Amino acid sequence: MKQKIVMKVQMNCKKCQTKALQAAATRGGVNFVGLEGGEVKDKVVVIGDGVDAVDLAKTLRKKLGEAHIISIAVIT
Repeated sequence: MKQKIVMKVQMNCKKCQTKALQAAATRGGVNFVGLEGGEVKDKVVVIGDGVDAVDLAKTLRKKLGEAHIISIAVIT
């Protein structure tokens, strides 16, 4: 079951964005990691098969501080 997870993460600089993308990419089952949010780019988008959103949020909180799950959608 492929799913799209959108998370709001506190990222103040380019280094923080890179850290967030690397942390999300290391999780099992991840196929795509990207940023969205217009000019600010404060949302991390993860698309994958069987990705645990809560575990992903915990990982991002450890690395960057604040992370909130905004949405989880099933992609068919």
